[in-house]
Amino acid sequence: MLRDITIGQYYQAESPLHRMDPRTKLVGTLVYLVSLFIFRNVGAFAVATLFLILMVKASTVPFSYIMRGMKSIITILLITVVFNMFLTPGNPLVSFGKFAITDEGLKMAIFTAVRLIYLIIGTSLLTLTTTPNQLTDGLESLMNPLRFFKAPVHEIAMMMSIALRFIPILMDETDKIMRAQAARGADFEHGNLIERAKSLVPILVPLFVSAFRRANDLAMAMEARCYRGGDGRTKMKPLKYIHLDYVTFAVLAVYFVGVIVAGEMSPI
Repeated sequence: MLRDITIGQYYQAESPLHRMDPRTKLVGTLVYLVSLFIFRNVGAFAVATLFLILMVKASTVPFSYIMRGMKSIITILLITVVFNMFLTPGNPLVSFGKFAITDEGLKMAIFTAVRLIYLIIGTSLLTLTTTPNQLTDGLESLMNPLRFFKAPVHEIAMMMSIALRFIPILMDETDKIMRAQAARGADFEHGNLIERAKSLVPILVPLFVSAFRRANDLAMAMEARCYRGGDGRTKMKPLKYIHLDYVTFAVLAVYFVGVIVAGEMSPI
């Protein structure tokens, strides 16, 4: 399951999304995420679904590869759905003793589940089509206005990029440690919650040691290359908007207006 996490990984391909400026993709992802939380009806969901399908097609990333990332959130998804169905007050549809599935709870559970699935797919598309270096440059460029308030923009963008880069590395390291412990007789699948939590201790200790070692190696490599922050630094590949980016901004504007209009006009 650890290998199924797609957030933070880059998928090499030739597609319109891969060619876009990272700032365009960051703004587009933000607009998409905002739209997921402002609509509350079927019409807006339909517009968001159509937009997501078009983006997946434009990325040329296999849909099965994108959906691999859903395996890691199945438990959270199920808990969210159950809590919304049984704990949302409203008109009861089915009763189970003191608990009841309400009409409002069922709608809320469906909307929340779809939002969570779309959120994972949308954010996965961002990292699958953008390298960590491009994300760093894009974030730094978008946060440039914060320099007026003396914010360490370059350092913030660098930390976020390193965190994204370390996700697949640490997941791979965890998988290797679990396989090594399983070969020595460790059991991670059976027992109650406390026993399974105790079985994770032999994983966490070497994982933390490995993480600190990698962080130390990275710090030494950056120091050996005379890294001193963002002041006075130049870029080998400066970011430039192309015609595709301007078309994308227009599409995003149409999409956002379409979500609002569909949300107002949809009766359900």
